[in-house]
Amino acid sequence: MSPEITYMPLEVLVLAVSDVDRAKEFYSRLGWRLDADVPTDEFRLVQFTPPGSGCSIQFGTNITTVAPGSAQGLTLVVSDVEAARDALVKNGVEVSEVFHCANGTVCRFQNGDGAFERAGGPAPDHLSYSSFVAFSDPDGNGWLLQEVTTRLPGRIDPGQTSFRSADDLASAMIRASHAHGEHEKRIGQADANWPAWYAQYMVAEQTGAELPE
Repeated sequence: MSPEITYMPLEVLVLAVSDVDRAKEFYSRLGWRLDADVPTDEFRLVQFTPPGSGCSIQFGTNITTVAPGSAQGLTLVVSDVEAARDALVKNGVEVSEVFHCANGTVCRFQNGDGAFERAGGPAPDHLSYSSFVAFSDPDGNGWLLQEVTTRLPGRIDPGQTSFRSADDLASAMIRASHAHGEHEKRIGQADANWPAWYAQYMVAEQTGAELPE
């Protein structure tokens, strides 16, 4: 019997690029952390990590045989896709407008007719998992920003609650504030126990549990 595998985090994705210095400049401009730039006589390896990510990217010379630009649909999760897009634009990155899919979410990977049609603007009511922005590095490796505010059930450990950044925490608090305002309208009075309500809402939203009313 094979031993049970209980812990196997994905930590590195390898990209193919044609110009290492150009790619390094691009990913530096995104504000990603430069972890390594290791040149030897045989190869060069550069590693970057997106803010808040547990997975890094590596590229360089003589580290992969695939064609530059082969990686597509690489997805970065953000809590506010419009704010994330604005940050990329300010850093001089060419990005698409915010879009959502007319049917399902498959259009994030390809833009065509029918089931693959992209509709302009964020998804109605900013439905979690449904709003996107697309951009590419200089070699054409394709990236997506996907707005995720509430995880589907089973996609996060219900015993753990964490936020990737202060901005993500602030966005969660703003959504909780808006929801709490509606809660106070329903009960017809101010809720003195609002900190507990906020906490319950933010944990439920992140884990995909039923939201408090």
